[in-house]
Amino acid sequence: MKMRDFITAALAALTAFAPGASGDSNDSTPVYKDARAPVESRVADLLSKMTIEEKTSQLVQGDLRNWLDIDDFSHNETGLEFNMRYRGGQFYVGVPIPWDELSKGIKKGQDYLMNKTRLGIPAFAQSEGIHGFLIPNATIFNSPIAQACSFNPDLIEKMGRAIAQESRALGVNQIFGPLADLARELRFGRVEETYGEDGYLVGEMAYAYVKGLQSFNVTAMVKHFAAFGTPEQGVNTAPVHGGERELRTTYLPPFKRAIIDANAFSVMSAYHSYDGVPAVADKHTLTEILRDEWGFKYLVSSDAGGTDRLCTAFRMCETNPIDAHAIVNYALPAGNDVEMGGGSFSFEKIPEMVEAGKLSTEVVDEAVSRALRAKFEAGLFETPFTGVREQEQSEYMHTPEIVALARQLDAESIVLLENHDKILPLAKDANVAVIGPMAHGFMNYGDYVPFKSQYRGITPLDGIRAASKGTITYAKGCERWSNDQSGFDEAISAAESADVAVVVVGTWSRDQDELWGGLNATTGEHVDVHDLKLVGAMPHLVKAIIDTGKPTVVVFSSGKPITEPWISDAASALVQQFYPSEEGGNALADVLFGDVNPSGRLSVSFPYDVGTTPIYYDYLNSARASPDPGKVNADGSLVFGHNYVLSSPLPWYAFGHGLSYSTFAYANLALSKTTVSANDTITVTVDVTNKSDRDGAEVVQLYVRDVVSSVVVPNKQLRGFAKVEIKAGETKAVSIELDVQQLGLWDLSMKYVVEPGTFIVSVGSSSEDLRANVSLTVS
Repeated sequence: MKMRDFITAALAALTAFAPGASGDSNDSTPVYKDARAPVESRVADLLSKMTIEEKTSQLVQGDLRNWLDIDDFSHNETGLEFNMRYRGGQFYVGVPIPWDELSKGIKKGQDYLMNKTRLGIPAFAQSEGIHGFLIPNATIFNSPIAQACSFNPDLIEKMGRAIAQESRALGVNQIFGPLADLARELRFGRVEETYGEDGYLVGEMAYAYVKGLQSFNVTAMVKHFAAFGTPEQGVNTAPVHGGERELRTTYLPPFKRAIIDANAFSVMSAYHSYDGVPAVADKHTLTEILRDEWGFKYLVSSDAGGTDRLCTAFRMCETNPIDAHAIVNYALPAGNDVEMGGGSFSFEKIPEMVEAGKLSTEVVDEAVSRALRAKFEAGLFETPFTGVREQEQSEYMHTPEIVALARQLDAESIVLLENHDKILPLAKDANVAVIGPMAHGFMNYGDYVPFKSQYRGITPLDGIRAASKGTITYAKGCERWSNDQSGFDEAISAAESADVAVVVVGTWSRDQDELWGGLNATTGEHVDVHDLKLVGAMPHLVKAIIDTGKPTVVVFSSGKPITEPWISDAASALVQQFYPSEEGGNALADVLFGDVNPSGRLSVSFPYDVGTTPIYYDYLNSARASPDPGKVNADGSLVFGHNYVLSSPLPWYAFGHGLSYSTFAYANLALSKTTVSANDTITVTVDVTNKSDRDGAEVVQLYVRDVVSSVVVPNKQLRGFAKVEIKAGETKAVSIELDVQQLGLWDLSMKYVVEPGTFIVSVGSSSEDLRANVSLTVS
């Protein structure tokens, strides 16, 4: 059964078993309970019936653990009553417990709200899901930084549907994702959670995720609004420096694509400040842009503990005791409607502030209206609980179809960086030594996976063993966190006895419990680095294996770029697999042995060294001028340059780079119109020929350069792409639509305009490998 058909059938079954309030209308039915009434009428009717305490409860997040003991699963009725009285608008359920216990706990919460409260307002049951629904034994997909390397939004949309299917089956109706942040500061620990450095690619991926997730009425919460991913020094939650033009040119477009174009029902504000204004209380972004300019009608929630930071981090109010009234007056009128838990629950002071005249009812009503509007639009009043019966949960969770999707997405996300002498693909009967601390023993997942997930999944060794017909040996070589080289002899012996060595090294993260429990990691939330090189003994292990003289394939298993440029020439092949799915080992083997022709392209540029960052491709005109790089040779000799003296300001590997086992040629680039107006949409066509004897997929990338502009703009920008399967020897005409409105800039008056003039439209295999170009004139 195809995924789409499978999910459609699943949705029908879910709906059939989901109890909920009736949508029938009669003379005694309030307007807000009438599913046929206009949403705005329902919002107004319900709001008019609510007390200030009931309104406030809609604006504060609760937690499943207030009424469910997650150790023995006992029920706390007093905790349930407390939660729904004061924090009933939404509750967090992302805890590592069995499926049925989670589902029963959610149902008790929704049943209480619908049957034992005065107005019967359902809640958002919330969890994480950036690369899989956060519950043990649900399907784990690869991390977003990897997903974006697929350049395949259709697969991301299917993944969103799959995550929604698993979430709905247990009663979860809201997922904290996707991220629309950009990976433009590589020291930052959360690079792995992003879709990469480029606003267009990130926007397309985030859009696809939202559309997939919400097609099942599981609401997306797009985060972290806005410009969060470029903190000072790369340190989590640190200030972000920038101006209005950079905000609008670079950071906001992917959010607009995910929020407005995909019609997301909720947004999460961020922890940082931008240009001195905390994002959680930034009226300019949360109201003037998001609401007034873009027309967003639904709710914005803070991140966990994010409101407290107004006092504790930003020092805009007293902390001992924390000034709850100040927090409310900063955040709520600015447009941050809902307060997530993890802090002091300052929003619970709203009733006393209204009574004392310190807060207007109109501000509260506006925030409540946004939350209610999202619930009505998402159908929560008609179907507050979507969970299926325990005996049927396995029909929706971790199904073979979803696992197969995870494997496909993972394989399409793997990037072949180097392939000297066509060492890859490997022969199935080759004797392979699998080496390295990331090769076996645990799954090298990114953050935001359930507790102890690292012990479930297909490792690289597992996948290679399953795919091979030869002899497979394994040696760890070293620990990921150690300088100890005592395991090198075993690894060298394994390599010398094999036909080829596959060495898997990289970075590592942790599941959420371990990450926040203080265990070591080199990426993840609040795990930031000063260097991008391999840690401890790992680089020495790679060199020791290469020095055996045996063909050596190095695999980077990581959550961000690694800076070991010497490996490019020294290794026989270099493969990048950003943090994998639970099928990661099988996906890697699919590529290594040629069952899958690699088609991944880098969603983020690789620098030569952390000191040469930022390295994103779409730098502003005048940057990276006259590069005169120097270098340190492998023998230690020095070649002096000027910028930089001993390195290069150019990327080691550029955004969009990725090799294939096939070779593709471009010809006959053409535009449907060469002179256009600002409101036109044109079609860019190019013939792409597979000049090899192997079927493959090419990612055709379309970049545009503004030749003359009234302000400084990026040197080029991705404005379209197409992933196209092309059989050996075949030529395909590839068409990509180009919306001329995308060619605009924010002028000196901070108005968005498409200026008349010449633009260069280029197509190619990466941001640096541009094969053809043509001029476009905007009249």
